[in-house]
Amino acid sequence: MTKYLISFPSEAMVLTEEEFPFVVADSHAVIEEAKAAGVYVFGGGIDEQVDPVLVSADGSVAPEIYPGSRLKGGFTVLELPTRKDAVEWSRKIAVACRCAQELREFMYDPAS
Repeated sequence: MTKYLISFPSEAMVLTEEEFPFVVADSHAVIEEAKAAGVYVFGGGIDEQVDPVLVSADGSVAPEIYPGSRLKGGFTVLELPTRKDAVEWSRKIAVACRCAQELREFMYDPAS
């Protein structure tokens, strides 16, 4: 089966204080559904309070990132039999989170 990344940038989630608990409950329900279906691999959000660093090929560490790189927000990794299934799970997550989701497919690597 193929692994898919379903994600959104943090600025895509625009909620009122009143909406937030409902979105949390709905999104957790979809994750529980994915776990029960046996397709959940991993999920979470990027901690934007912690600054990223760049670890160079020589092993040095710098308080920077690649120019133009901007990874923040939430993501879920699911392992699914078809892209059609991935689109359906993305739809469920988008509805629960009240924001559009980006869908990407991981390339197969036999060594991983």
